[in-house]
Amino acid sequence: QVQLVESGGGSVQSGGSLRLSCAASGDILNRYCMAWFRQAPGKEREGVATINPDGGLTYYRNSVKGRFTIDRDNAKNFLYLQMNSLKPDDTAMYYCAADSSLFWRYGNCRRASDEYRYRGQGTQVTVSS
Repeated sequence: QVQLVESGGGSVQSGGSLRLSCAASGDILNRYCMAWFRQAPGKEREGVATINPDGGLTYYRNSVKGRFTIDRDNAKNFLYLQMNSLKPDDTAMYYCAADSSLFWRYGNCRRASDEYRYRGQGTQVTVSS
């Protein structure tokens, strides 16, 4: 059983930066797809970024490209999301997720949140204008 704990959220003004962290335990994550999802009040959960097991392939939703960077440290079992030039539309609860089968089944990690087996409790990001 994998446990994921996010941290690093907070309140910032538009244009500010935050770095989210996700600490994983329960297994070694070098075989896992990992991802960040977010959900704003009244909206559906959406994918923000994904990263394949060795960190060599990433995917970003269009609205965060050039502003957000996903990376991972498999030696420490951590996932990160560096968020720059934040906008009010980025306000949401951010969740990290992990799954050990997706990459080996599909060849990529760009899958919906429901396909990820493990998900953390989330960390809130609030961006004010």
